[in-house]
Amino acid sequence: MIELTDVSKAYGSVQALSGANLNVAAGEIVGLLGPNGAGKTTMIKILTGYLQPDSGTVRVDGVDVLNERQLAQSKIGYLPENAPLYPELSVQNYLQMIARLRNVPEADQAAFISDAVLAVGLEGHLTRPIGTLSKGFRQRLGLAQAILHKPRLLILDEPTVGLDPTQIVEIRNLIRELAKSSTVLFSTHILPEVEMLCDRVVILINGEIKADSRLTELEQTTNAVLVLSDSVPDIQNSLMQVPGVQRVEAFDTRDGLPAYRIFGSPDVDINPLIFNLAAQHDWPVRELKSDVRLLEAVFTELTTAA
Repeated sequence: MIELTDVSKAYGSVQALSGANLNVAAGEIVGLLGPNGAGKTTMIKILTGYLQPDSGTVRVDGVDVLNERQLAQSKIGYLPENAPLYPELSVQNYLQMIARLRNVPEADQAAFISDAVLAVGLEGHLTRPIGTLSKGFRQRLGLAQAILHKPRLLILDEPTVGLDPTQIVEIRNLIRELAKSSTVLFSTHILPEVEMLCDRVVILINGEIKADSRLTELEQTTNAVLVLSDSVPDIQNSLMQVPGVQRVEAFDTRDGLPAYRIFGSPDVDINPLIFNLAAQHDWPVRELKSDVRLLEAVFTELTTAA
């Protein structure tokens, strides 16, 4: 659905994107994550045909965005950070205008508008002037204009910015529903949004893609966590004898049980080795599992190294 190949863009001496490569398959929900100024909005503007890259190729659903811009844009629904709304128009008049701009056949416009309104929960607000809507309902209307023409690809740039916690949950649920019929590229710098919504995460830092994988793979480590029902003398020294174990850190669980985070080398699966050692010495094991890093830890690690 998305193919970016060696895409670069500079603003004077500032390199906003540097040789970016990205492939997104149909049906995926992909989170584009990065700090402010990382190049997320630049990438989205290039994808949607609003900005010309300095080099590279861009395709959406097989269409070359640079050479067939209007055809590519017809396949995209786009919600920018600030939705393009007109406060003096009513919700209905605005959506009718969008339907015409999107070349929806006149005979189908009423049905398309109705589907979009129902999808985002705007029924009952059609006659209201946009200027009287709350921030949350304006975001709903922004989503409605993005999906009105039933796009193959939905691109959302910071869709929950400025919303209160209740509105964030509502918009998050809407996006999850919309993803059932469209591929979604979801840009944000809010880590919990990615964890809640996305199957896959792309981390962009200083114009370069530093990570691109499924969320579960990104957070997975070669480390282990061992929780005991009771303390065992000199257990840390015993664990250090396991092949592949590099470091052992003790901590207590919320229940006050003794626990250990065991750091392993990348080329060794230490879990079965620890299990065999525990069985051999009859340790009172409550739990043994692979450790995972929170997305926050992964993000911090990458931004610190940049």
